[in-house]
Amino acid sequence: MSDAPSVSGTAVTGKRLLFVTGTRADFGKLEPLAKAAQDAGFHISFFITGMHMMKRYGETRLEVKRFAGAEFFEFVNQREGDALDFILSKTILGFSDFVHEHRPDLVIIHGDRVEALAASIVCAMRYIRSAHVEGGEVSGTIDESIRHCNTKLCATHFVSSESAKARVLALGESPERVFNIGSPELDTHARPSGVSIQEVKARYAIPFDDYGIAVFHPVTSEQDTIGAQAKSLFGALQASGKCFVVIAPNNDPGTEDIFAVLEQLPLERFRLIPSMRFNYFSELMKNAAVMVGNSSAGVREAPFLGLPSLDVGTRQNQRASGSSIVSASALDTATIADFLTTRWARHAVASQAFGSGRSSEQFVSVLQTSDYWNQGQQKAFAETVS
Repeated sequence: MSDAPSVSGTAVTGKRLLFVTGTRADFGKLEPLAKAAQDAGFHISFFITGMHMMKRYGETRLEVKRFAGAEFFEFVNQREGDALDFILSKTILGFSDFVHEHRPDLVIIHGDRVEALAASIVCAMRYIRSAHVEGGEVSGTIDESIRHCNTKLCATHFVSSESAKARVLALGESPERVFNIGSPELDTHARPSGVSIQEVKARYAIPFDDYGIAVFHPVTSEQDTIGAQAKSLFGALQASGKCFVVIAPNNDPGTEDIFAVLEQLPLERFRLIPSMRFNYFSELMKNAAVMVGNSSAGVREAPFLGLPSLDVGTRQNQRASGSSIVSASALDTATIADFLTTRWARHAVASQAFGSGRSSEQFVSVLQTSDYWNQGQQKAFAETVS
């Protein structure tokens, strides 16, 4: 599966790598890459913005700053309720000012959020080398459009699967600029978390021994119905009589309607947590009975762990499939109820469709080659040969 080249002779080191992070989710993917690069002799820094800076979502900038030996730069790019286009424009201005003073050798950008798009635009306009992590994914929402924009703006690509690589190539990217390394967050799940489930439960005041995990984010194109979807989904979870650890949604438009539902859930069976340290979340997943919602963790990380997952709604459309994943509309309470009855605590064979947990090793092996750094900044459209 790996596209990472073997390294011979003296490896490239000492380059200054800047990781742009706006959410707890993207940091979980970028952290293993940053740690491996640091161990290999690269200088690491983080541009911290987005949800990380907001108290309501756990002020997870503090989690990023636990990364030892790195530099940190913080930028507040939004207030509660700001429109996405306003956040985008503000982030472009802030990131442009930043790189004017601190010009890194490589900017690593993840995924499909406005912070990533802002960084991609600035890097392209200023001819700063950039790498996009997990391009080529499909979902059917505005996130997918942003993700493909980042593909066309960034210089190189670290994708998570062969199908994602094929889509990036179909967008006209040169094969020598695209590397399939798998999903980086699986590196964390593939190794011991370093904490016990008892420590996780104690730290986050989780009173349940038998529990599922629920994460339900807004879908920006479905703001008018997202509240009704949340009400239906969590109503079905409540009707099941089972217990759930609920991770708060992200801050996309529609989040207030979801919070309005979450805040009415009975505390004796639902534990709402703003955010979790990633290794603690990994241990929580490893001991859960099921995962429910529309987080990418349900279609990427859960199958890797063999954890049964219910993918709800359209947010992860076409992103993944497998024997451990069941899909349903948030309004389809019968399917939700059946999933909770028939799949609870019935683990499946672990899937390696998105890698085996060695992404960071492959990422670094690419960065250590002189060929990677010798590629020109001006890209050309590569015609797909039929």
